[in-house]
Amino acid sequence: MRIFVIPGVVAAFSLAVIWVALQLDVSPPLIVGDSMQPRVFPILLMVINLVLAAFLVIQYRKSPPPKVPWEGFQTWGSVVLFAIFFPLTVYIDMMIAIAVVMFVMCFLWGERRLHVAAAVAVITPAAIFFLFDLVLRVRFPRGLLTNWYYG
Repeated sequence: MRIFVIPGVVAAFSLAVIWVALQLDVSPPLIVGDSMQPRVFPILLMVINLVLAAFLVIQYRKSPPPKVPWEGFQTWGSVVLFAIFFPLTVYIDMMIAIAVVMFVMCFLWGERRLHVAAAVAVITPAAIFFLFDLVLRVRFPRGLLTNWYYG
């Protein structure tokens, strides 16, 4: 019975997305012309998902997966950092959130040199910010640093 949990969740999600996609209005021919309707693509992806879930059930019946050992401290620490990332992004600033999470994650995964962790935590968000802002011309959500930068 345990082998049906993951394929069942995938199938339920896929069916829910198909149901939502079927609720979309049909676009007039003036907009789509001879091409596909907008709802066709998510439905196609979810049908592929359903087929793959069926293959997963067949594969699980042939050879059931072994029991997975409990993940270590680094994995769960990363999950906690990703959970912390969201409130930091929403309430403070996205660039500060990236810097803080990257700094702590460096130490979590074994980096012991403070200057290396600090360099990664400062250079990466700065490079991301200036790439998106100056090259791609995409503005980030407002926060402490972005308010100061955008004026």
